[in-house]
Order: sequence, then structure tokens, then C-alpha cells
Amino acid sequence: MGPIYSVDDFLDMVRRHLRLIVGLVLLGSLISLMMAANQQHMYRSAEVLQIERPKIANELAPSTVAGSSARRLQLIEQQIMARGSLAEIIEELGLFSDIPDLNQSEKINRLRQSVTIEGLAAVREGFADDGTISVLTITANMPTAEQAQAVARELSARTIALSAASRSQQTQATLEFFTRQEQQLLAQIKQLEDKTSAFRAENELAIPGSLEFRRSEIQTLNTAILDVESTLISVRRQLDQVDPNARRATRDRQIAEFEAEIASLTQRRDLLRDRVDALYASIETSPEVERTLAEYQRQMVQLQGQLDVISTRRAEAEVGARLEARSNAEQLTVLEAAPYPDYPYTASKKRTAMIGGVASVFVALAAAFLLDLRTPVLRSAAQMKRETGLMPVVSIPYLEAKPIKVSRLTRLRRWLQERREAHGTKALKTPIDRT
Repeated sequence: MGPIYSVDDFLDMVRRHLRLIVGLVLLGSLISLMMAANQQHMYRSAEVLQIERPKIANELAPSTVAGSSARRLQLIEQQIMARGSLAEIIEELGLFSDIPDLNQSEKINRLRQSVTIEGLAAVREGFADDGTISVLTITANMPTAEQAQAVARELSARTIALSAASRSQQTQATLEFFTRQEQQLLAQIKQLEDKTSAFRAENELAIPGSLEFRRSEIQTLNTAILDVESTLISVRRQLDQVDPNARRATRDRQIAEFEAEIASLTQRRDLLRDRVDALYASIETSPEVERTLAEYQRQMVQLQGQLDVISTRRAEAEVGARLEARSNAEQLTVLEAAPYPDYPYTASKKRTAMIGGVASVFVALAAAFLLDLRTPVLRSAAQMKRETGLMPVVSIPYLEAKPIKVSRLTRLRRWLQERREAHGTKALKTPIDRT
């Protein structure tokens, strides 16, 4: 304890530094009273939101809203704590209207610092953390109880509205995307069908299974051509065998008949040959046509497969949109409404003043103790015996010679007395008029 070993030493230190101690205590108490008078009470109100699980299991009706609830709520928190949103809240609730010196930026910063949003993670299922939030707490610290409750409820309402709006927008955007994709695929399939039909119309013979038919038809036509040529040879022989000695009219009639039959058979043979040539030409172009049709068929199979996938996802998106519209999916609900705070959470002014006064006493005693440590002298017989082991016979206190100070009142009395004495002396020296 340094120079303090007993209560007497402590009291002696207090006596010697009484002015310093009293001055520091008074100064500290005054500062404490000023701080307590200027202290602003703060009220706290918190609203608790619960994240309800979907009413229908995801295995039966999967939702189209991707991402964990923690990330979605983080995005919502960023939107709520944005400058524009906080400015709307300040304007709507009339916050900080009692402080006209604050500009808009300072008001927004104060409100942002007065609000906290905390999420409680849900219990893990297994060893994986899926980022699911079970409870969301919105806390507001404001100068008045009404403002604290109003801010907590307003932020809660905005959080619920933004959550529902974001989920609805995401489901609608997903549904619109798959609907457009399905319409585009249907249009492509229709266009490919029209293109295939036009190609088949241009190559009417080039259809699947017609190659064997054309070959058999060529064989039949060749047989018919042989028959026609055989008949033609026979008719020509008959023409050559016409009797030249017959009557002229008979001979001319027979020759005309044979020549007409020969011309008919020749024309028929030419037609059959033209048909055979056309069939041979179609057979030559058939591989290219087959390849083109096969390419069209592959494209159709691919488009049909994509259409099946898109149609399935579009149906799932419709189910997700219906779930969101009927509030059967994940949603935020108020578990505990923001209460009206009855008392401020900050310390009372009396307590602040008392703590400041007590702290001032300790600071004053510590200052006196430090002053004694700076001047380590023996001030009593007990200290000398304790430090040196010698018992002093006589202890003479230190007496500091100080000039006697005369008070102003005493000096005033003396001056008045001197004035009276001077006036009396003057009166004795004046001659008496006896007349």
C-alpha cells in the first residue's frame, strides 16, 4: 500500500489532501450530473418472425425458388437497409422530427445503426448445412417507446412483403421462361414439319420404302417394252408379207392398218421407255433424298426431346406458382409481435449520477495516494518505527510560518476608526467662537 499501512495513515492522507479530494469529488460529481442530465433514454422493441416450412412436401410439389433461406433473407435485408427504403420509413413514421438540425444522411445513418436483423439457423439434418433459417429477429432501438415499436413493426411488415414478392416474382419469371421456351420449340417443330412436307411434295417418289417398288416397276415396264417390241416385230413382218399381187385398194388398206398399228406400238414403247428413264433417275437421286429425310428426322427427335423436358419443367413451374399464390410454400409469419417497451434499457439518470460520484471519490483518493508516492517522507512516529525500527522520543510537528491575513471587514473597520480619529483631532484644533 505504499505509505498507507493503517487507518490513521489513510485519514492523515485525507486530511493533508482534503482540498484536492474535495475539489476532484465536486468536479466529478458536477460532470456526472451534467452527463446524467444530457443522457438520452433508449427504448428497445423486437419482433420475431418465423419461417414456416412448405405445407406440401418438396418431393411431391417442388418449389421453383432456388437458394437457401439465409441468402434470400440477406438480400431482403440489404433491400430494407438501403438508403431509399430507410428514407421512406423516416418520412412515413416522422422519425427524428424533434431534431431539426439533422440532415437526411445523418437521419438515415442513425436509423441504420439503431436497427439490427439477426437470424437463427435451423437444426441441421445430418452433417450438411443447408443454410435454412428458422427464426428472424428484428430489433429497433429508438428514443421513444412508440418509435421503437413502430420501427420494428414496419421493418417486419416490409420484410414479409418483400419475401412474398420476391418468391412470387421468381416463380412467375420461371414460369414465363419455360412457357416461352415451349412456344419456341413448338414453332420450330411446326416449321420443320412444314419443311419436311414440302420436301416430300417435291420428291414424291422419294418416300420411305419406294425404292423396291420402283425397281419392281422398272422390271414390269421392261417386260412390257419387250412385249411391245415383239408385237412390233410381228406386225412389221406382217406388213412385209402383204401380197403385192392383190388388188390395189385391198393392198393399201392392209398397209395402212399395219402402219397405224406399228405407229401405235412405237408410241407405246417410247412412253414406257420414258417412264423407265424417269424411274432410273429417281433411283439415282434417292440416297441424297434419304439422307435429307434422315437429317430432318434427327432434328425432329431432338426437338421433341427438348419439348418433353421443357413441358415437364413448365408444369413444375405452374405448380410452384400455384403454391406461392395460395400461400402453401415457404413463408414468413409473425411469431412474436413487437411489444410496447415499458422501460428504457439504458441506465437511469440517478444511477449514472451516483456511479459518477462514487467514481469521483475513488479518483480523488487515487490522486492523493499518487501525490504521497511522489514525496515518500516519514510523517509520524509510527511510520519511523515501522521503517527504521527506532522509536523517536519526541515528535515535533512541522509548523509553517504563514503571514497573518487581515480580512477586508477588519481593514474596513480600521479605516473607519482612523477616519473618526482624524476628524476628532481636527475639531480640537479649531478655535471656539465665544461671541
